[in-house]
Amino acid sequence: MLRLIGKRVALLVPTLFGLSLLLFLWVRSLPGGPATALLGERATPERVAEVNAAYGFDRPILEQYVTYIGRLLSGDFGVSIQTGRPVLEEFANRFPATIELTIVALIVAIGIGIPLGYLSAKYYGKAPDHVAVVVSLLGVTIPVFFLAFILKYVFAVELGWFPPDGRQDPRIDATDVTGFAVLDGLLTGEFDASGDALMHLVLPGIALGTIPLAIIARITRASVLEVTGADYVRTARAKGLSSGLIRDRFVLRNALLPVVTTIGLQLGLLISGAVLTETVFAFAGIGNFLADAIFRRDFPVLQGFILFIAILYALINLLVDISYSIIDPRVRVQ
Repeated sequence: MLRLIGKRVALLVPTLFGLSLLLFLWVRSLPGGPATALLGERATPERVAEVNAAYGFDRPILEQYVTYIGRLLSGDFGVSIQTGRPVLEEFANRFPATIELTIVALIVAIGIGIPLGYLSAKYYGKAPDHVAVVVSLLGVTIPVFFLAFILKYVFAVELGWFPPDGRQDPRIDATDVTGFAVLDGLLTGEFDASGDALMHLVLPGIALGTIPLAIIARITRASVLEVTGADYVRTARAKGLSSGLIRDRFVLRNALLPVVTTIGLQLGLLISGAVLTETVFAFAGIGNFLADAIFRRDFPVLQGFILFIAILYALINLLVDISYSIIDPRVRVQ
């Protein structure tokens, strides 16, 4: 297990190094240079010269890159232009909100997607299968922002079942302990604050989790159908094993391998795809902050976000590899 983890970690180094180089070149290849891109309509020759001197854009390119790498290794992702605070600090303040939203979306995707895919495979060619296929197709084709607006209008505006936006009711005097609103309410005994925060997560969580739900359902269906037709499953049936034992020991466990990979990839997409959902629901997470950074040309935030997501993807892939070795012991031997 440790050997597998060591190999995967060693592969991360050149990947992240290459990404840092691409980001560095991307910023410096912007039309008119990074200073002009940052200033926008305020880009006078004097202001451009000031920004170039302040950010070191007037230095040799190799010296700039060495300085850039040195700052990254020391945890310095730059300073946000829109707030004037370190990018890493801004992410740390907003990351718990996005994680809470991602967890709810993942619960929706896994909790509905895997059973839906399994039932679709179990009743292959029958009415439940057709319904599941239609639901998964709708989940993939409906844009996230459109579904978010529909959910917000129907269940928040018209029916009033859920709050329309925000992360928590501002009238609630909640104690901030960890940054995770639901968890903080449970830790401090402020259950009203915890419940309110959870209610604010329902609609954006459903909107964000719909596409992963559909993808997980389709992958689960295809994987279960493939495993069900395998020789060892037919042999188990011929020996008279119970359907529950065959399902748990032979079908689901072997069918989970591609599903685990899909879940891992979708987890990274959920965090990076929270931009639209958080914008629609005015949810104070990384996605909402990134949307503001795009409009304000806050390139340090954009660079930091891309690197952050890349590191997160790498860690998720590492967890997927570890889970592979747990589900299928043959991976450890390989």
